[in-house]
Amino acid sequence: MTETVRIAMWSGPRNISTAMMRSWSSRRDCRVVDEPFYAAYLAETGLDHPMRAEILASQSQDWDLVASDCASACDAAIIFQKHMSQHMVAAAPLGWMSACRHAFLIRPPEEVAASFSAKWDAMTAEDLGFRRQSELFDHICQLTGAAPPVVMAADVLQDPGGMMRALCSALRVDWDPAMLQWTAGRHPDDGVWGAHWYNAVIGSTGFAPPSRRPPAVPEEHLAIVDACRPHFESMARHCLKA
Repeated sequence: MTETVRIAMWSGPRNISTAMMRSWSSRRDCRVVDEPFYAAYLAETGLDHPMRAEILASQSQDWDLVASDCASACDAAIIFQKHMSQHMVAAAPLGWMSACRHAFLIRPPEEVAASFSAKWDAMTAEDLGFRRQSELFDHICQLTGAAPPVVMAADVLQDPGGMMRALCSALRVDWDPAMLQWTAGRHPDDGVWGAHWYNAVIGSTGFAPPSRRPPAVPEEHLAIVDACRPHFESMARHCLKA
């Protein structure tokens, strides 16, 4: 039996990570997993996120059990795991990562902050995940001896075919044109939190064109953007090109 290829994509909130999950789920040879550590993260931190009770009830809160699942085989040739970098707090195990191929999805911090603050106004730099994402990037570099592929969200939206083909090549999987289109609506593998966060992608059937309007970041959040920017820039130097 062919070994399962496990792909872990590391993002922060208000990126195109759910659209990316839709793209991978359009492949017949791929199964997707939506933010498997979310419940463990909320239980560990006590954060009062939207739909907290529903999230805690929907997933295991046992870090080691979730990590074991992330490193396990499944009944598909590829398993694509959508991860939020900020979920990997100090209590989170990292040993399972050696069983996966990793990729990083980034978006400029001013865009993330503008989008996130519109959904939840109690925002901190840690909520946006850039620091932890860059730490995980460095960890994967040390683990594998090479920089994992980094994808800029705007590049995917500008050239979905070229960028997704480049990402597949970097992850050593065959390109599948089915990744450019999907059916609108809820997906059976969406986390329960999708009812709060996934409105835009639920109505989509493919990667949307990039927005040409500059994001409006509230003045009180500019310091958060400045704190995140060095971490963003350290990863952006490694971005894939189509």
